[in-house]
Amino acid sequence: MALFARNFFKYPTMLGSLIPSSRYLVNDILSQVDWARARVIVEYGPGVGTITQEILRRMRPDAVLVAIELNLEFFEFLRQEISDPRLRLVRASANDAPRVLGELGLQKADYVISGIPYSVMPKRLRGEICQRTSTIVHPNGAHLVYQFTTAVLPHLQRSFRSVERDFQPFNILPAHLYYCIP
Repeated sequence: MALFARNFFKYPTMLGSLIPSSRYLVNDILSQVDWARARVIVEYGPGVGTITQEILRRMRPDAVLVAIELNLEFFEFLRQEISDPRLRLVRASANDAPRVLGELGLQKADYVISGIPYSVMPKRLRGEICQRTSTIVHPNGAHLVYQFTTAVLPHLQRSFRSVERDFQPFNILPAHLYYCIP
């Protein structure tokens, strides 16, 4: 928790909140995953691993989780804290996801889960990440997004065929949830 809070103040544009996601938010997002079918999951901005750990707990033994983290402190923390062989931790931007998957020999992701702070990014980057994400999600998969504002919604709607919305009030801050189908 201290690492998360320290990084929020150090890099306010890299984090959307002062504290990690609540169990309510984690359960709402992950309830959308078909765990029996999911073989490749990508997580943008795993931070201190709150959602990462739960994904690994629920994942199939033969599945792969590609966690893409830009923040060096979080990357190093996760590298030391999580030793699961199904985890592929990569230090990169979410915008690099197609390249990262290619380098890992993976074609498509069944699910991409993202809580990166789209609202503080330049609009162009926000749009690029959404568009590139739409190219890596399997046609039967989904991009699952949680945000504290609706800034990313128009970009999701332009990039995905269908975007369903939900809301989780029991999180600090309350979160908008988006379930995006390619």
